[in-house]
Amino acid sequence: MMRPLFCLLLLAANAAHAQTERKLETLLLMPEPKVMRSAYSITPAGSQATVLTPYRESAVAPSGIEPYSQEAFSKLGLSIETFAERAKFAADKRLLLLKPELIKGADGKIAYAVYRGESSLYATLLVAPSLPKIFEELFGKEIWVAMPDRHALYVFPAREEAFHEFAEDLAERYTTDAFAASCEVFAIKVGSEPKVVATFVGEE
Repeated sequence: MMRPLFCLLLLAANAAHAQTERKLETLLLMPEPKVMRSAYSITPAGSQATVLTPYRESAVAPSGIEPYSQEAFSKLGLSIETFAERAKFAADKRLLLLKPELIKGADGKIAYAVYRGESSLYATLLVAPSLPKIFEELFGKEIWVAMPDRHALYVFPAREEAFHEFAEDLAERYTTDAFAASCEVFAIKVGSEPKVVATFVGEE
């Protein structure tokens, strides 16, 4: 009679162990509206409305992530420049484990790609150095990237007409999500930092 109960307890223990086995990510650069900026936030090239803020995963924060306080960041013993470089490497590691969804347009061709899910980390893939390389064959040497909220990152060909069709939907996601990320569109090439080239909402 005790054997099924023992098996259930063992399965529960194994599940709990697997959940805690993955270390929480401590190196995140989160795109967010500039009104949310902290003392350690970085302004991307060409941006008027977005900052990249040091975040970390948290087992207690309601959203699963939290920005660093000045005290917590000081304890890392890193400059913001070093943190940013390490965050890019960490983002690359996450990116290479993910598979984007490819969305076709009315003409049957791939219109855009999207990484999305329940995780709050998708927007942080913006800084992953491998991102433009992954889509080079599909979209060319330059891509345009948008992340209206933390749960998705959209990748478009670097053409205004390719992006324009979806701007209204992106704007709605940005303005209605409690955890908005950025209302701006970033151009990215291999070996270059993300640079803002457009916005899909009115100027902030």
